Formats: sequence, structure tokens, C-alpha cells
Amino acid sequence: MKFTDGFWVVKPEMRPNYPMCAFDAEPFENGVRIYCPFREQEGRGATIDCGMLTVDLTSPMEDVIYVNVHHFLGGLDNKPAFELYPQAVEPSLAIGQDSIEYLSGSLKAVVTRNPYSIAFYQDGRLLTESSFRNLAYMQKLDGPAYMVEQLKCSVGEYIYGLGERFTPFVKNGQVVEMWNEDGGTASEIAYKNIPFYLSSRGYGVFCDHPEKVFYEICSEKVGRVSFGVEGERLGYYLVGGPKPMDALKRYVCLTGKPALPPAASFGLWLSTSFTTDYDEKTVLSFIDGMAERNIPLHVFHFDCFWMREYNWCDFEWDSRIFPEPEAMLRRYKARGLKICVWINPYIAQRSPLFEEGKRNGYLVKNPDGSVWQWDRWQAGMGLVDFTNPAACDWYRSKLKALLDMGVDYFKTDFGERIPTNVRYYNGADPVAMHNYYTSLYNRCVFELIQKEKGEGEACLFARSATAGGQRFPVHWGGDCSGTYDSMAETLRGGLSLAASGFAFWSHDMAGFEQTASPDIYKRWAQFGLLSTHSRLHGSKSYRVPWYFGEESCDVVRYFVRLKCRLMPYLFGQAVEAHRTGAPVLRPMFLSFPEDNNCLPLDRQYMLGGDLLVAPIFNEESMGEYYLPDGLWTHLLSGETRPGGRWHRESYDYFSLPLFVRPGSLLALGSNEERPDYDYARGVELHLYQLADGQEAACAVPDQEGGIALRAKVRRKGERLNAQTDQPCTLVVHENGQERLRAQLAAGETELAL
Repeated sequence: MKFTDGFWVVKPEMRPNYPMCAFDAEPFENGVRIYCPFREQEGRGATIDCGMLTVDLTSPMEDVIYVNVHHFLGGLDNKPAFELYPQAVEPSLAIGQDSIEYLSGSLKAVVTRNPYSIAFYQDGRLLTESSFRNLAYMQKLDGPAYMVEQLKCSVGEYIYGLGERFTPFVKNGQVVEMWNEDGGTASEIAYKNIPFYLSSRGYGVFCDHPEKVFYEICSEKVGRVSFGVEGERLGYYLVGGPKPMDALKRYVCLTGKPALPPAASFGLWLSTSFTTDYDEKTVLSFIDGMAERNIPLHVFHFDCFWMREYNWCDFEWDSRIFPEPEAMLRRYKARGLKICVWINPYIAQRSPLFEEGKRNGYLVKNPDGSVWQWDRWQAGMGLVDFTNPAACDWYRSKLKALLDMGVDYFKTDFGERIPTNVRYYNGADPVAMHNYYTSLYNRCVFELIQKEKGEGEACLFARSATAGGQRFPVHWGGDCSGTYDSMAETLRGGLSLAASGFAFWSHDMAGFEQTASPDIYKRWAQFGLLSTHSRLHGSKSYRVPWYFGEESCDVVRYFVRLKCRLMPYLFGQAVEAHRTGAPVLRPMFLSFPEDNNCLPLDRQYMLGGDLLVAPIFNEESMGEYYLPDGLWTHLLSGETRPGGRWHRESYDYFSLPLFVRPGSLLALGSNEERPDYDYARGVELHLYQLADGQEAACAVPDQEGGIALRAKVRRKGERLNAQTDQPCTLVVHENGQERLRAQLAAGETELAL
């Protein structure tokens, strides 16, 4: 939202109020309160008829400073609040005549008294600042008031994040509003709006508001990131680094680390698709077809029409199509499949649950107390009120019956079409609930699976999210189309979501809308199977690979098997994400913040710390990618390419740019059929381009997130010192050649190259 016409002139309908000075400061436990009047204090008369902003500085954890600015405090305290996880911290405070300094760890806020400004430093380096007349209380004539902050964006600084956004990856120059909507992947509308941005300078800013937050990112003022909300208060966290990954991890620690998804969920998911005709015979033909073609399959997903039309959701199998669902699920599970079913938080009027929900007060109401309803999506549908604990128990009881039947995971679709002219059970502000609703919805379902299946078995396939939603994985990218353009916008969304603190992510391989060409199907299958989670799903057509030609079957089979072999590495990266918040799919700037060439890259990514993936986005089979410094090794061919430059090469459908970072010790498993197995058994540790004097380490996980095998290798000249606590195979790769293959016993082994 823009408040000015150009650099100087405020829009005529707005009346700005700026804090002119820091008149007084009062310390309190863990913080300081600063009083900032709208007028220069030239005498006692200046205190008459003068409003002020009150600025509180506190710290919820080391290297994070919370700035909470308010005008009037008499409003209703009825907005939902993000669930945060503060840590013990001992900040220091110095109140001087000219400035106020507040220090948390190595992060310092310096408030200049006259004129008012606030600057943030880490280890003496300026990160960003709000200068004179950047912070404002804006009053609209005959309209609402807004709180606005403008933080400096330095020369060469890039801004990322703000949720799963499909617009350009670098957000400079964009106008962004935090408002969850169901809009596909081809516009500025997003399913997952996260009021957190990450800077290439190694800090992040988290706006502590679940309601609509508006951003002008170097757009209203080209040297400022402006953000604000309607109302009398604005709170934001300045999250220190010093590197972008450090700031991102701190933000995730503050808003909640992700649960560890079950290992089985990392395999191949196959769906019935959405509006296709299917029944038990169709489903069985898909499962049998995959088995006949030796394509490993791990999760089968039943989309909307497992329930009867116009009944969504009643959580009852459509008996016309699936007459004996329990017996059917037992047969599929006997074949090693996990089962996922589609749900949403809407209750159609035809559903038997509608009357039950209405009678017991489980549905969101209109202001007059009647049930809110509309005809979009399902005729006369209502909305489950997850602010009502009894409604949560009721909803979970319906899902528990499905878990008891054999369902493992739920696809928690929707959660964006949330009305704002309604009344919630707990009296929450309905505008602020619009984005926050998805947190209550996904948490309700996720915690049920945790309770019934066990701590490490919970998995969603969720579409909507807000800040903190990363705690309930997995999220997928929504309704993309079967084109290369849409494949690229999907990746941009995933990279932006990763820069917003989400560790696990998936997308509909070959697109949801339209039917992709065999060429796009094969290229998207490569990309999808080199994501944390991999699903074949469509709208009006099936996504089984033989519908796209037999070569598509070969490609899918090849990359599913590759992913299964990569699971000791991938699940290890998942464990790291669970423990630290570092995303598995990583934008290049997170791994290489000092390389300016990596800052804008949005057509390649790091899959964990050691693998670089550059999907192919064209019919010419041309891979275009940038490698940072060092000698990189292609995982599949063993060929090497020099870093510090761009490359352009042709790849067939059984390859793509997939390179191992120099100095990596990469664990490859012995099972090509399943993602869930004993990763330490028969594991091979592949060492790539380890320089003299360097050490590489590897931790092979077990399926519970523990460590099954630890190993490290140090090089000194032409000798290697290898240490491992379990027997394994070590394979050394140098200059495109396999230089050494050795069996290691537990303990220490000296090897000559």
C-alpha cells in the first residue's frame, strides 16, 4: 500500500504522524519502553494536544530483537497470535542522552533520540535502519489508520521469501500482500503467505501479524522495504545472521521447527487425479500397472471423489465406487503401500455432518448467530470452527475412523477461502483469522496423526499455510499447469517458501491443469523426484507414466530408484532440517551467500548441502546452470565441470545437471525399491574432490532420526585417514575417475590413494 505520490508528497487523503524524537525511555524486564511524541519537545507546551508512539524493544532469543510499536492500547485483544518458542536470553541496555542501545547477543539496536531513528547492527556491521520519518502512524481521512515501517535496503541487497510466491524470486520492486487465496501458480496470489523476508545481507524481518500485512519492496521508495498493517500496533522481529542461513534458522527456531516426516513419505506418490472417472478397478489397474513395469510405488492417494459428490466432507467412502473400503485398503497395505485421502475443512449442506455441526455449534457463524454458508466449491457448505475445542474433537473423531481403517496420511486441501464477515467461537477477529485459520486446521489434523500413529509417522499434504506452518509438513505447490513456464514458476514458489522457513515441499509432477506433453512429463518427473516429496497428480487426466509413453515409464522408474538410493543422504538432510530448521531444498544464495552470481538464481537449487540440481525447462533438452567455485562431479556420469562459471549442455531424459559439491562425503544406500530401509546396511560413502588438509564428514540416519553410522575422512597428501563406527564401503572420486574403493571396518583406517 502506497501512502505517497513520489518521494516527497503524501497522498492528500492521508495524514502522517511521525515520531519526532525519543523523549523518554523506561527499562523493564528484558526490555525498554521508549516514548516518541509526534512533535519536537521545545517546551512544556509542546506536550499538549500531542500524540505519541510507544516503542518497546525486547528479545525472545539471542540475536533477535522485537520492535513493538503502538499508538492506542485500548483496542480489543481478540486477534490470534503466532505460536512462538522463545529462549532464555540476557540482553543489555544503555540509556544515554543522545541514544539508547539495546544488545542481544551480537545484534544491537541503536535508537537515536533526536530526531528519532533506529538502526540495527551485528558485530558492528549495519544491517538495516529506520531513519527519520520512516516509521509512521498514517490516518486516512474518514477511514482507517495504519502503522507503517520502512527499513533500509542497501545497494546490491536482495530480498527473498514472503511465502510461496510464484512471481520473480528476488522480491525487489514488488508489491506483496499477505492474504491467502486460491489462485493457482501463475499470478501474485499465493496459498502460503508468510510475513517474513530474508535479506542477502544476512538478516531477516518477521512481521508479527497474522492479519493482512502489505509490503512495498523497494517500490514506493526504491531504497526501502516498507511494510505495515491497518490498526494501532505494528510489531516486527529483526533476526540476525550473520549469514542468511543463520537468520533463517533463527526464524524457524522462533516460529517452530518442522516435524520429521516418516521415511516412507519420501517415496513416489500416485493419485487418482481429481475429476477423472475412477473406481476400485481403476485404482487397482494403476497399482498393478506400476508393479508390472517394475516402477516402485510407495503412497497411493485418493482424491476428492473417494467421497460422494456434494457430500464433501462427510468422510464416508462412496459405496457406489468403493463398496468395501476396509478390505480394499488392507489389500493395498499388504503390498507395502501407504494410503492418503483428500479432505478439507468445509462441510457441504448435503453432508450428514452439516446438521450435526450446526446443532452443536461446530461451524463458523454469521454475526447474527446463523451458520455461515455459501455455494462455492460445495453447495451450501459451512466451515469448521477450529477455535472451538469441541469442534476440533468432533472433526478429529471423523478422521480417526479413517486412520483406524488403514489411512496413513491426509491431504489437507484448501484452507484459503475463509470469510471475514463471520463470528468465531472464541471471539477472534475474523479478518486476522483469514490467514491464521490454516494453522488451526493443519495442526488439528497433524496432531491427530501423531497421537494415533506415533510421533514419527505424521504427514500431511497441505496447500495453505502461514507463519509457523512449517511445523506440520509436507506442503505442496498448488494448482500448476503442464507447461515449462508453470514448471519454472513452481520452482520459484518452492524457493521462496524455503526462504520463508519451510523445509519440506512437493508439487504436482507434470502439472495439475492440462495434460503435459511426454517431453514435459519426463523432465518434470526428474525435477519432482529430486524434491523432498514426489507426487503424480492431475485434474482431468491421469498421471500414470504409461499414458505418456513407455519411455516415460523408464524415466520414472530410473529416478524413483535413484531417489531410493539417495535416501541415506536425503533423510539425513531431513533430520538436519528437523533439528536446525535448515530447508532441504535450498536456494543457491543460502549455500553460497558470498558468490554474487548465486544471489538471483531461480532455475536451480541445492538439494541439501551437497547436491546441486538444475531442472531442464525446454524442449531442446538443454541444461543451463551455474556452478560455484571448485571442481564439481556429475552424480550420474562421474564427469567433472569447473566452478565459477556457467555451463550449457544437452541431456537425455535419463540425466540432467545433478552435481556433487566438492569435498562432499555422500551416503548412497543399497535399496532401490523403497525409501524406508536400514540406511546403514550396505551403505556406500562416496568422497568427491577432497582437497589436501580438508576433512569431510557424514552421518547416516536411522528412520527415527537418530544416527546409525558416523564417518569422517581427512586427506593429507596422497593418504586418507578414515574413521567410521560401522563397517561400510568408501569410494573416492577425483577428476572424473573412481580412484579408490575400499571396505572400511569400524574404527580408524589409513588408505593410500
